[in-house]
Amino acid sequence: MIARPEAAALEPLLEQLGLRQAAAVLPEWLDRAASQELSYADFLHGLLEEESVARANAATQKRLRQAGFPYAATIEQFDFRFRPELKRQVVLRYLDPTFVEQARTLALIGPPGLGKTMLAICIATKHIQLGATARFITAQHLANQLGRALTSAGRQRALRPLLTCDVLVLDELGYLPTLPGFGPALYELIAGRYEKRPTLLTSNKSLTEWAAIVQDASLAAALVDRILHHGEVFYLKGPSFRLKGRALDSELVAAAPAFTNGTDGGLEAEHRAGGPEDAVR
Repeated sequence: MIARPEAAALEPLLEQLGLRQAAAVLPEWLDRAASQELSYADFLHGLLEEESVARANAATQKRLRQAGFPYAATIEQFDFRFRPELKRQVVLRYLDPTFVEQARTLALIGPPGLGKTMLAICIATKHIQLGATARFITAQHLANQLGRALTSAGRQRALRPLLTCDVLVLDELGYLPTLPGFGPALYELIAGRYEKRPTLLTSNKSLTEWAAIVQDASLAAALVDRILHHGEVFYLKGPSFRLKGRALDSELVAAAPAFTNGTDGGLEAEHRAGGPEDAVR
């Protein structure tokens, strides 16, 4: 790359204007403009396009950090060959922008180890890449936050980012017991997002067991009603992905909990390809 006096004069101006990527690639574009005899318009377009792409990537990375995912996961990591009953087209439906636009809900229910958390993160990550904001929180963490909120204002501060993000992942609902006040707060969260913003939930409890989670049958019925109105519930089945690659004897496989197919009939199991062992839930 040839050192050009034009770069030395322009780079400080670009930096001052906050065009850091443009400043970084300016020498390269000056060389390209000279060797390819680019017009002024083509040169400027290429330079600013690089700045735009860099800003978009930085914004995406910022939204990913803000989401608070416990690990990174994308739909490209799924190996659909491992679970042929997992229909690719069913999963892809939730990666479409209409999932956010229509404020739909998806609940993934099944025993531990089927990859429910990873699938929810994959879907939320895709929407972050499309420009949406997202938040991830476990039910226990939410319960702890609400337990520390001593006032109504504190409770609202805890719920506000979960109510206003474009996509919410509420993970591990029902895995651990919660205090009586959790049920009304959960209802406030789901009702507040209802018909406004999409929500992804994972749970090891079937819908009929949610009354025990929120300690109120009427409250559980109201929650399920809102989830089902503009959403789907999939019951997942199969052995734990933590046992993938191990020789399982027939008794162990037979002892694995059997969860039946969900209302949609398409998504029976999930798959995790690679990543940390604790990424499978």
